[in-house]
Amino acid sequence: MRKAFQLVYYQCFCFCILQLLLINERVVGDPRAEQVNVSCGHQLEHNSTIYVPNFVATMENISDQMRASGFGVAVTGSGPDINYGLAQCYGDLSLLDCVLCYAEARTVLPQCYPYTGGRIFLDGCFMRSENYSFYEEYKGPGDHAVCGNATRKSSSFTESVRRALSSTVLSAPSNKGYGRVQVAVPGSNESAYVLANCWNTLNASSCSLCLENATASVSGCLPWSEGRALNTGCFMRYSDRDFLNPETRNGRSEGSIIVIVISVISSLVVLAVGATTGVYMWKRRYIQKKRRGSNDAQKLVKTLHDSSLNFKYSTLEKATESFADANKIGQGGFGSVYKGVLSDGREIAVKRLFFNNRHRAADFYNEVNMISSVEHKNLVRLLGCSCSGPESLLVYEFLPNTSLDRFILDKNKGKALTWEKRNDIIIGTAEGLVYLHENSKIRIIHRDIKASNILLDSRFRAKIADFGLARSFQEDKSHISTAIAGTLGYMAPEYLAHGQLTEKVDVYSFGVLLLEIVTGKQNNRSKGSEYSDSLVTLTWKQFQAGIVEELYDPNLMLHNHHNINVKNDVYRVVHIGLLCTQEIPSLRPTMAKALQMLTTEENLPAPSNPPFIDERTMELTDTCEDPWRPLNAGHSASIATVADSSFYPR
Repeated sequence: MRKAFQLVYYQCFCFCILQLLLINERVVGDPRAEQVNVSCGHQLEHNSTIYVPNFVATMENISDQMRASGFGVAVTGSGPDINYGLAQCYGDLSLLDCVLCYAEARTVLPQCYPYTGGRIFLDGCFMRSENYSFYEEYKGPGDHAVCGNATRKSSSFTESVRRALSSTVLSAPSNKGYGRVQVAVPGSNESAYVLANCWNTLNASSCSLCLENATASVSGCLPWSEGRALNTGCFMRYSDRDFLNPETRNGRSEGSIIVIVISVISSLVVLAVGATTGVYMWKRRYIQKKRRGSNDAQKLVKTLHDSSLNFKYSTLEKATESFADANKIGQGGFGSVYKGVLSDGREIAVKRLFFNNRHRAADFYNEVNMISSVEHKNLVRLLGCSCSGPESLLVYEFLPNTSLDRFILDKNKGKALTWEKRNDIIIGTAEGLVYLHENSKIRIIHRDIKASNILLDSRFRAKIADFGLARSFQEDKSHISTAIAGTLGYMAPEYLAHGQLTEKVDVYSFGVLLLEIVTGKQNNRSKGSEYSDSLVTLTWKQFQAGIVEELYDPNLMLHNHHNINVKNDVYRVVHIGLLCTQEIPSLRPTMAKALQMLTTEENLPAPSNPPFIDERTMELTDTCEDPWRPLNAGHSASIATVADSSFYPR
């Protein structure tokens, strides 16, 4: 069973990374996916059971073409439910940026349903769908300009724009319909920037006529600093800022490329990710090395594409009703999550992954790589993936009660969580963390334990989710130094101050979570604009004063107000929460010890102060022996300052 799970994860990762980052020489640019205008037709669909599948099939066909060339047309069906589609990115976008822009357009255009026609202009691409062939149209009644009336410019700027527009109209038809011009503004250090693009289905004559009409239209925006012409057969834009992607000799943006070494070991598909190296594309040895491996990469992609573990994009698009807002159930570390229902009735959660840089790609790799090595009842389960469409999708088991924070931070929903259910959630989360820290083949630190990352199934059982920030290290390491990433309010002080990462960082976050579950309050939310004590500090003070019960969530006692044992259990959890959030890492229990304390009646030591009670302690070196570590476990944790740590709060 474990090997089967690992195969799912490795296949998903290999396929998605190859699709998004390897095939062709893709570089980071700007997809310019900002929406400019959406317009829908007026004719209603004839038969939805025929029209919708036709539309989805057309979009999927176009997706394949967009990944290859940045342009696509497709026709599906016949009669009144026939669907014609066209999509095109503007000439300065790289293929990767084009895919990202198209992914945005594709999620918006279905909003025109049940009307058969619609078109969307984004600043980097265009998409249109109709029930008739519109490919040779270059003008129409809906042609218009959109002006950006932010800044009124000088007459010199106006003249420079007119010169740039005229030059673009002359050059674009003979350059596959694409033109870009920069004209300096006399007497200043400014320039006028112009981009124009005809759809590839137009001939040179129709393209010229469309651009001439667009020029007349967009000139009406002068002397304002920005203008766009949204015409039936072309797009034109001028601006006083340089919105264009860099241009090179081969017509694509120039920058760093990503080199990945691939190997297939035994029956498992294993991806070895080499260094991500910035190189110049004119260095032939790098290009040749990449090309030598391209055939193997393409064969691997085909193998994964044919796998039953790979979901079709159209299947997931249909399951989520084209990623309708009504089906959005959450926002992950680098993607939105939607509920979906497959044709066989299975409910799934689909995470949409939007990334166009190596940091996001690394997070994606990290999540898949981390979760591929673990399998536990209290960890969320990945079912498969889809990378055949305009974006990458991960498919998880659907957990109907969403995340823990939706309940404990809501007075009404919190009534559903009796103390028994909350205690089960605490135990389940602890068991999942113990498994990550001690029972898996590699030691894994989650780094982002919080209520929104604890998902709940139909029986309110806890499952830890979102492994985008997880890190692993060998058994012989007491800690690793890393760039700081996580959520403010849940990060341990030694990690926040020095970038030092041990399992005790998760223990601290778990302690915060315990206090939030008991009180129904959030640790990192201030009640006002002025500084106020955190939940951890407030709980510590109330605990020391013997009045910690004043902080309890009233919902805890709704069903057990006469049960003294429940009050004792809640008090014990608070005590353990304070032990887990002690300032000195070595004084915090391990997760295994915390689980033992939660499930037995053993006596608990008195907790020491949490962080930020005494600022001086933050400057001290932790030389204490870990009281929770077995005597034969060797070294104890130590703290040393780590210089130049980056900070990325989430």
